[in-house]
This record gives sequence, structure tokens and C-alpha cells, in this order.
Amino acid sequence: MAKILMVISAADSLTMADGTTHPTGYWAEEVAASHQVLTDAGVRVDIATPGGAVPTVDPISLDERGGVAEADAKRFGAYLDSLADVLADPLVLAEVSAADYDAVYIPGGHGPMADLAYDADLGRLLAETDRAGRIVAALCHGPAGLLSAVREDGSFVFAGRTLTTFTDEEEHQGGVGDAAPYFVEAKLRERGAVIDAGPAWTSKVVVDGNLISGQNPQSSVDTANRVLAALKV
Repeated sequence: MAKILMVISAADSLTMADGTTHPTGYWAEEVAASHQVLTDAGVRVDIATPGGAVPTVDPISLDERGGVAEADAKRFGAYLDSLADVLADPLVLAEVSAADYDAVYIPGGHGPMADLAYDADLGRLLAETDRAGRIVAALCHGPAGLLSAVREDGSFVFAGRTLTTFTDEEEHQGGVGDAAPYFVEAKLRERGAVIDAGPAWTSKVVVDGNLISGQNPQSSVDTANRVLAALKV
């Protein structure tokens, strides 16, 4: 049985450019839809967070404030409720061994911008997974977590690699806009990643060897399916 480690942000707030605090967390669809696709295919999915903290779902990812239709919000919420026991007792990221998993999968929400982007344990895990040629997957704001993967000389592990992420355009249109402490697309470009962006709010998945990335919540199912294809599940 293939094993995937889903690394979820434990942040429940994001410090904005002006120093104010914005409530956040993980995006419901990205965790729920991805987890369902992967587990329905028979893959074991373990969930880990920094410090083993219980993750917080971004409240606007379950209602119209986040552009989520009522029926979809109910479906994602019900699925997350079915994972309540698992989400309440995640693995401690620092205690996870990369060798135990066939892939690492990072869903988004603004949460990863606050913690995963700077998490040395995640950086170690990603570097080891990439070095072994196993799958690294990240979705929407999840690629902020890739920023944690830095070599001893300060170079970015994923420099020169092609990927997609929640775009600056999407952040301005439906994210937090200029209030953001940084823009994930711009920061990844700055660190040397090659960004291949699709039209805003449409599914876009980019595969560069063992690196699989999805652009936005609309890409959740397609990203998970690309991971399954790479695992030959």
C-alpha cells in the first residue's frame, strides 16, 4: 500500500503587511477533496502538523465568503467531520521520517504562509524526499511550504524547478490582496522557481519530475489524481 504524508498548517492566523492579524488556517476543499481522492484509491494518508498541533480550518473556506457554494461547503464540512479523530491527533512533523512515505502532500489555505514556509522540519523532510526521487506535491498556497527547503549554503532546493501556485492575480482577486505579508508566486520566483500559471480560478496542475503542484482550490482533485498516477495506483 502506498503511503502519503499530508502536511497541514497548524497556523490559525497570519500577520499581515500592516502588522494586523488575519484569521486563517487550512482550506477545507484542499484537505477534504485531496484526502478523499487519495484514500478512495487505497492509499494510506497520514496527517502531520508542526508540533502535532490540531489544525484549524479557515472558516471562510466553508461558506460564501470564500466563494464556496453552500452544497460544496456542506460536503467538505461533512468529510472533515469524518476525519475529526485523525485531525485531532496529527503526527508531530519533527518526528516523521521521510523514508516512511512515498510522497509528501501539502494542501493550502493561507496557513502555510505563516508556519510551513519557515519550518525547518518540513524543509528537511522535503529535501530528503526530493533527493530520494519520491513525490513532493503542493497545492494552492501549499507551495509556500516549499520555501522551507533550503540547503546548508542557503540555496533553495526547488530553484530551477517548474511549478504552479496560487497566483498573485488570484491573491489580488480573491485572496487578501495587498494586505498579504508576501505573495507566494512572487516569493517562489524570487527564490528561483519557474512558475507556470494557468488562468485564474481554473484547474492547473504542473508536473516536473517528482514535483507535482496545483494552482488553486479548483485544482484539488486533479492534483491528487496526478499524485496517484505518479504512484501508479
